Amino acid sequence: MDKVLATFVAVIVGVGLLVLISFLMSWPVYMLWNGALVGAINGINEITWLQAWGIGVLFGMLFKNSSSSKSKD
Repeated sequence: MDKVLATFVAVIVGVGLLVLISFLMSWPVYMLWNGALVGAINGINEITWLQAWGIGVLFGMLFKNSSSSKSKD
């Protein structure tokens, strides 16, 4: 029972850390969008931190490098 609980806690902590890191990685998107684009382009609205996170996830899926780095020897 203790191993199951320890595994469950480890999974929850791991998922929590991944979510925290992903939100920290969205901070530059949030700051750049609101700091640079809003004042420079008419019609652009400010975004929330959650919207910046969504933009980061979307661009990560769209522009993910799918090539492998295996060399042909």
